[in-house]
Amino acid sequence: MAFLELARKRKSVRSYRGDPVPREVIDRCLEAARLAPSACNSQPWSFVVVDTPQRRREFVEAAYSGLHFINSFAKEAPVHIAVIRERAKATARWGGLAKGVDFTLIDIGMACEHLVLQAAEEGVGSCIMGWFDQGAVKKILGLSRGARVDILVCLGYPKQQGPAVKQRKTLEEIRRYP
Repeated sequence: MAFLELARKRKSVRSYRGDPVPREVIDRCLEAARLAPSACNSQPWSFVVVDTPQRRREFVEAAYSGLHFINSFAKEAPVHIAVIRERAKATARWGGLAKGVDFTLIDIGMACEHLVLQAAEEGVGSCIMGWFDQGAVKKILGLSRGARVDILVCLGYPKQQGPAVKQRKTLEEIRRYP
């Protein structure tokens, strides 16, 4: 599929069938994420995949309860991926300090975009979420208190197929040639 066609096809999915996503498909999505660019080639990410029914039940109750109910749609998804922010290389950290930018957040964003684009290529729906109970997620995954889980990505086969209905600014609204 041509890249622009893939970018147009990919959408945030909030309603999933219960069918499992084969681990081979998940691994291809993670391989795409692994290939994402990062500041100074730091690759400041790791991924914890929750895809077994029992672990998933525990995980979704921890992640999407209480104040985080707004993303409770994700409880339907058969796969949840916790994106762990790892320590960047010193050169990336220094550059970030000099610019006042945390490049690791940009880096994991690019990795997640690669992941969800590959998922779309595979016919798998996805949703990237930042609103969840990070403390509960770290606890259920056995991560240290100092670990950073900035993003969760859920994957699954969409209940409804069809073209993405996206409201996007026009190219003229976002492009400028000075």
